[in-house]
Amino acid sequence: MSSGQKKLFGRERPLHDVLGGGKVAGIVLWRDKRSSAAILIAVTVVWLLFEVMEYNLLPLLCHISIAAMLVVFIWSNGAALLDLTPPKIPELILSEQVFRKGALLFHSYLNHGLSILHGIAGGNDLRLFLLTIVSLWIISAIGNCCSSINLLFFVLLCALTLPALYERYEREVDHAGNMGIDGLQQVFKKVNSKVLEKIPRGPAKAKKSN
Repeated sequence: MSSGQKKLFGRERPLHDVLGGGKVAGIVLWRDKRSSAAILIAVTVVWLLFEVMEYNLLPLLCHISIAAMLVVFIWSNGAALLDLTPPKIPELILSEQVFRKGALLFHSYLNHGLSILHGIAGGNDLRLFLLTIVSLWIISAIGNCCSSINLLFFVLLCALTLPALYERYEREVDHAGNMGIDGLQQVFKKVNSKVLEKIPRGPAKAKKSN
């Protein structure tokens, strides 16, 4: 990539760092191909079960529990016959340390998202505020046109494919994206000068000096 080309949204750091630089970023960018493929397959299987095969949640959970209990029963009795250590399923599937890490990660992302929304709602950046309102309205309109499971599957599919494709074709996407952003900025400048600047506002409050 040429050093003089402007990156999309003025990004300066590598995409991996922008996405957090952790394990999640590695999965999204397919650095860990096995984990990424496993998650994509699992998400696709769940979507097929609920949307294509019209499986209900309760029967699915019951059938999974039945299959899991049969596997554990055979495994535990087979281990006793072969003088092996029986499996410790709860510790194997979700240890206390893994659960705590997941909870802390969720708490961190939730706080970060709420702080971003709070900053936008403050109205310091009118353009960003209006863009967020329009984006949320578009998302709500899309949600009315399709089921939640379809929307969730589409979001997860995009999250597991678009960042990796962008990283691979970064130069071409940056070029096309910057051209589109420049065009949108020109449109917004016209709307701002002809509409937004003519909206009456109250007198600005003088800042208190310390």
